[in-house]
Amino acid sequence: MRLVMLVLLGLLLALQYRLWFGKNSLPDYWRVQQEIHHQQQANQKLQQRNDLLFADIRDLRDGEEAIEERARNELGMIKAHETFFRLVPVQSVPVQSVPVQSVPAQSASVKRAVDTAQTNNDL
Repeated sequence: MRLVMLVLLGLLLALQYRLWFGKNSLPDYWRVQQEIHHQQQANQKLQQRNDLLFADIRDLRDGEEAIEERARNELGMIKAHETFFRLVPVQSVPVQSVPVQSVPAQSASVKRAVDTAQTNNDL
């Protein structure tokens, strides 16, 4: 009887070792479950992106508004008899203070001409 008890105890310990530390053990199962969860989240994000792309494709196939919007935004196209205005944000440039006496009267008009030329080039 004692020998049977020792054999059963040894078998129980061997099975417990395999359950906790062997191949396909519980920690491996938990790690795989976590990887599956992360992969499902990534798949869900990709599915949302694909849905948006398919909706965009449907709009481009079916409607002229989407094509017109893309042509305007990406290619800068305009319709006939239409005026295009581009608003350029003003960038803050540090201004150096120059004494008024040292600035000749002609340089102010030259500065305005240069600013006008740069504005025309930006358009």
